[in-house]
Amino acid sequence: MFSIEYSKAARKTLKAMPRNTARLVMEKIEALAVDPMAPNNNVRKLTGHPGYRLRVGDWRVVYTIHEQALLIAVVRIAPRGEVYQ
Repeated sequence: MFSIEYSKAARKTLKAMPRNTARLVMEKIEALAVDPMAPNNNVRKLTGHPGYRLRVGDWRVVYTIHEQALLIAVVRIAPRGEVYQ
C-alpha cells in the first residue's frame, strides 16, 4: 500500500470545501493508494506534465506517484475548470 502526502495547497482546499465532498475525495484517494496501477476509468495520465489526474465529480485531483518510496503525492485539488491553469 502506498502512503499519501498532501501538499499545503491541497490540504487548504480540502479544508475549504464542504465536508461531504472532502470526505468523498479523500476516500477516492485512499482507494487509489491501495493499488494506483489498477484500471480506473477516472484516472488519466496528464499530457505535457508529469503525473496523473483523478476525477471525483466536478473536482480534479492532480498527483504524482513515486514508486521507489511507495508514495502518492497529491499536488493539487481544484474544480474542473481551474485545476489545469
